[in-house]
Amino acid sequence: MLLAQSGPPAKAPSPTRPRRSLSSGRPPQPRAGARGPRGGAETRAAPCPGAALPLGTQRFGPGRRPPLAACQAGLGQLQRQARGSREPRGTSLGGIVMAASWNFMRVVHYSKTVLSQGVQIGGITSDLGHALSRTITSSFVVKTPTSNTVELLGKAYPRDDYSNVTEKILSKVGKNLHNQRYHPLWLIKERIKDHFYKQYIGRFGTPLFSVYDDLSPVVTVEQNFDRLLIPQDHPSRRKGENYYMNHIHMLRAHTSAHQWDLMHSGLDAFLVVGDVYRRDTIDSSHYPIFHQMEGVRLFSNHELFSNIKDGESLQLFEQGHRTAHKQETHTMEAVRLVEFNLKQVLTKLVTNLFGDGLEIRWVDCYFPFTHPSFEMEINFQGEWMEVLGCGVMEQQLVNSAGAEEKIGWAFGLGLERLAMILYDIPDIRLFWSEDERFLKQFSVPQIDQKVHFQPLSKYPPVINDISFWLPSEKYSENDFYDLVRTIGGDLVEKVVLIDKFTHPKTKKVSHCYRITYRHLERTLTQLEVNRLHRAIEESAVQELGVEGRF
Repeated sequence: MLLAQSGPPAKAPSPTRPRRSLSSGRPPQPRAGARGPRGGAETRAAPCPGAALPLGTQRFGPGRRPPLAACQAGLGQLQRQARGSREPRGTSLGGIVMAASWNFMRVVHYSKTVLSQGVQIGGITSDLGHALSRTITSSFVVKTPTSNTVELLGKAYPRDDYSNVTEKILSKVGKNLHNQRYHPLWLIKERIKDHFYKQYIGRFGTPLFSVYDDLSPVVTVEQNFDRLLIPQDHPSRRKGENYYMNHIHMLRAHTSAHQWDLMHSGLDAFLVVGDVYRRDTIDSSHYPIFHQMEGVRLFSNHELFSNIKDGESLQLFEQGHRTAHKQETHTMEAVRLVEFNLKQVLTKLVTNLFGDGLEIRWVDCYFPFTHPSFEMEINFQGEWMEVLGCGVMEQQLVNSAGAEEKIGWAFGLGLERLAMILYDIPDIRLFWSEDERFLKQFSVPQIDQKVHFQPLSKYPPVINDISFWLPSEKYSENDFYDLVRTIGGDLVEKVVLIDKFTHPKTKKVSHCYRITYRHLERTLTQLEVNRLHRAIEESAVQELGVEGRF
């Protein structure tokens, strides 16, 4: 179902906690304390002008966009070094910088960005880092976008004031890592699919569960939210949390977006696998695109009670009251059986993935589309980790899809989370790597063969700080994170807000962020990172309306 806010699995949750969504799609935090090759220390730039004076940022204004061409002009050298080729200056910035990339920007499709005359970004070195604090204005001139549509997967979507999906995100659509043979996400998907095919057989000897792993990630807002009974004022609907094509269409935030349609088509047992899109923070366990698996099972009165003594006298529905343990329309007998079946199915699944003797516990929680709702946590290597969310489906949702005579359960899980736990993968960016040293480790003859990821060389980080005054308009941190992702790509390992400051007289607010750059395949130099960092500074001023303290 709806994937929970990303991040590491919780260790010791409270007995009940409200959640946005069913599954925890994003992986656990990697081990701390990793060092550079041969114990090398990290490389650091000079700090921002004191933790006392932080930086700021705001929402993107209509028609604005990041100066990507500036990155193109100024970072050509970085691109050529990353690719190991001799491309001429001016080559479009694909490769490692722009192809290497969870968060937010307002512009969907833009025309070329050009530099004002006399500006030479390639010559910027910023060797002084943040030793001096000064206000800057942007050197970039932005042309008005020439297209009013976003084109994706052969369709054009009219742009409006809700459009915020970036070219960086659009470039990832259609990659379908979960369908790439011998990719770790493919292995996880195939193991789960194989388990369901073998364990649950229909009346005619065929698998009970249908599997859908190639549905379009572009859905309507109605599919993603309304049909799932998510309130209009729910935080998960915010532009700062999602990627919108326009006010009608968006990139799905969870595989639950397909739940209603599949039930409406007459299916009562199915799995949905796909890529989902969320704007979020930047670190080793968060990425704007990740992959989920959704499971749904519906039961008729006969299917649920046929194996129960005196089951013919039991009913699915009643006109009662909603309690902490049941919905107002469900009988207690029906809910208990559905809950038992759900937990039994999921216990068998994780036991198949992790092995016998696994310690499991269930935590009560809240989802808008299930009641009662639960999260499953497993004790893995001495720590409790949340691996999925589930619950008894809201009958209003089931009824609206045309299955009024049935009751059911649903669950959602994140493939990256399971893969990072099972294979000990330390950084979520690795799933997007095309490095053979990574991919060949998962080319195994049997999908259930144990794989222990052997880390690639750990290259040292380069750390730069950025500080600026926030604009007076409403500001979302996700706007800044998405800008950094768009320019820095997968070279950005982590962004942390390290300080906030409010001026005692002007009441202006400043933020200071620490950006950690690290290449997965080679060592970055301070010089090339400075170029990237300066492009981020310039773009923050222009796109977010901040007042730089660089």
